[in-house]
Amino acid sequence: MSLWGYTTGRDLSKMSTFLMVGLIGVVGASLVNVFLGSSLLQILISVVGVVVFTGLTAWDTQRLKSEYFAYAGTQAAEKLAIMGALSLYLNLINLFQLLLGLMGQREQ
Repeated sequence: MSLWGYTTGRDLSKMSTFLMVGLIGVVGASLVNVFLGSSLLQILISVVGVVVFTGLTAWDTQRLKSEYFAYAGTQAAEKLAIMGALSLYLNLINLFQLLLGLMGQREQ
C-alpha cells in the first residue's frame, strides 16, 4: 500500500477524515471490548483496523512525498523524515498486531 500511495496520481487526502474517524472508532471499540471480552467484536475490530491502517499507510506515504518535495533541502526536511518514518513504523506495527489478532489461533 505504501508503494501504491507513492505512485498513484489520485489525491488520498480526501480519505484522511474517514481514516481518522475509523482510527478513533477502532480505539474506542477496543476499549469497550476490554470490558466486554467479546470474540466477535474482536474479529470485527481486527477487520476494520486492518482496512483503516492499510489506508493510513497509503495516505501517510503520499503525504510524506508531498512534504518532501515542499521542504527539500531545508532543516525541516530532516525532522519531517524522522516523524514520517515513525508514522509509517507505527502503522506497520498496528497493522501487524491486528493481522495477528485476526489470523492467530483462538483459545477455546
